[in-house]
Amino acid sequence: MSNNSGNRLVIPAARDAMDKFKMEAANEVGVNLKNGYNGDITARQAGSVGGQMVKKMIQAYENGLK
Repeated sequence: MSNNSGNRLVIPAARDAMDKFKMEAANEVGVNLKNGYNGDITARQAGSVGGQMVKKMIQAYENGLK
């Protein structure tokens, strides 16, 4: 059985919030993302954006524990 969920969100209505979050993270690490297709960025840049998003999510979780 394959669980190939891809980029589907559990709550589809959260798409706009996630896009805004991604743009903020990209801006923080200096990556110029556009709305829509971003296939022209490098894997390193994409990884920087994803890493920044994870870092911010962990910080938010840890702040919620306090």
